[in-house]
Amino acid sequence: MKHKIIGTTMQHLIIELEPEEEVWAETGKFLFSTANVRMDTKMKGGFWKSLKRKFSGESFFMAKFVAEGGPGTVGFAPSVPGTIMGKTLGEGEFVVAEKDAYLCSEATVQLEMTFQKKFGSMLFGGEGFVLQKIVGPGMFFIAVAGELIEMELQPGEILKVDTGSVVMWDSTVEYSITRVKGVKNIFFGGEGLFLVQLTGPGKVTLQSLSLIDLAKSIAGYMPGKQ
Repeated sequence: MKHKIIGTTMQHLIIELEPEEEVWAETGKFLFSTANVRMDTKMKGGFWKSLKRKFSGESFFMAKFVAEGGPGTVGFAPSVPGTIMGKTLGEGEFVVAEKDAYLCSEATVQLEMTFQKKFGSMLFGGEGFVLQKIVGPGMFFIAVAGELIEMELQPGEILKVDTGSVVMWDSTVEYSITRVKGVKNIFFGGEGLFLVQLTGPGKVTLQSLSLIDLAKSIAGYMPGKQ
């Protein structure tokens, strides 16, 4: 899939479609297209998969874009300032991502909802109860808030991360929740009670801007809060 990622920390994605080539995107991410690109809003994966998406807080429908009568161009942009990343998956290969990270993908890529297995993760993980499983083959794009950080974990290597900063990880990475140790850290550290613990092997993708912290900062400037 021919594409260009434009910008620095407020990026947008431009995809050059071949005739009859299609790309699927999360609704609300469309930026622009040439006149010959047709947009159809559909249930990707059928009714039941779409229903699961709806119950997880995502849109029931997805947007399909097809170039008709020749090559076409379509652009997408995330909802918040940040960075766009593309990744190609092999047949049956998958990654797990925060449910709002997905931007768009080739038609062959499948999206599945997956649930936190551990009770602590359900209650305290910044990604919430529902996560997104992105399954190959094909290329997909995610959007992260702020700058993108990638780290490769060795077998058994542990990385502790703020709950709002984890975006995506390989299927080989173990995800769990760990409690912050120390009374002073809990009450005065400003990071809350829990952290995400990621155990290798595999690649993890983080974002430098936590949407939870951003929302709290903006809320302080709302009328009646000052």
